[in-house]
Amino acid sequence: MPNSTIAILAIYLGFALLELLQSDLFAKPEQTRDDGIVEAVSIVVLLGLTQPAVLFLSAALAGWIAPQYSGALSGLNVVAAIGLFLILDDMTQYWWHRAAHTFPWLYNLHRPHHNARYMSIRLVYRNNLFYYMMMPGIWLSGVLIYLGLSWVYAGYIVVKLLVITGAHSDVAWDKPLYRIAWLSPVMWLVERTISTPATHHAHHGRHASDPAVHYKGNYGNLLFVWDVLFGTAKITRCYPQSYGVENLPETTLGEQLAWPLFGKVPVEADSTVGEGAARNAA
Repeated sequence: MPNSTIAILAIYLGFALLELLQSDLFAKPEQTRDDGIVEAVSIVVLLGLTQPAVLFLSAALAGWIAPQYSGALSGLNVVAAIGLFLILDDMTQYWWHRAAHTFPWLYNLHRPHHNARYMSIRLVYRNNLFYYMMMPGIWLSGVLIYLGLSWVYAGYIVVKLLVITGAHSDVAWDKPLYRIAWLSPVMWLVERTISTPATHHAHHGRHASDPAVHYKGNYGNLLFVWDVLFGTAKITRCYPQSYGVENLPETTLGEQLAWPLFGKVPVEADSTVGEGAARNAA
């Protein structure tokens, strides 16, 4: 088993154990039967089928289009190589995520991620099955792998999973650090660089009236700096009182996993929290 796979399993299982001990991994507040099904199917399909297939297909397409460039970047400086993944994978995922909260049809693919009324590592890969198939960053990562950067991707994806798993967990690693006065300057830099529980939980908050909620922002995955640069950041060092989406019609299990094969006309993504959502759902 590759070292990166072992590291990823260790990270996920480590956070799972923390949640199991401190907040009950399998019995979250307000969870439903459908929640567990959506999460289980999403993670199995993404990691077992979608991500490997997209990486393979994108590399194969690159080889078919430009066979002379196979391994062309294998000698690239590691800092430059990491920079390519940060821009072509992480920054494009920021824009994909932002688009998912802007365009109704794309929001229907992403809404399952917000349907849960709790935070947990269980949400990391919870999305409609078509959401990741279309994600530009995975396709572009496959191209970079074809160009010879698989050795960088192996480490990059471990760091990314560490950050996003920590950001979704309801065992907030940043909360005790905010109470240490001499760490305040360090945390000021950290929370503007990577996604933290406080900044990402804000994105999952349920009520627009909650001052800790920022549903229409804080889109970053690994790097939060994209939100800072592109004007969608909100940093409060507080956590929402509740999670989910308010004032929207209920969705079925089929809609969550496989819209548009199942389901209704998409909801208005730019009205998913607050009075606009209430009007849309009426």
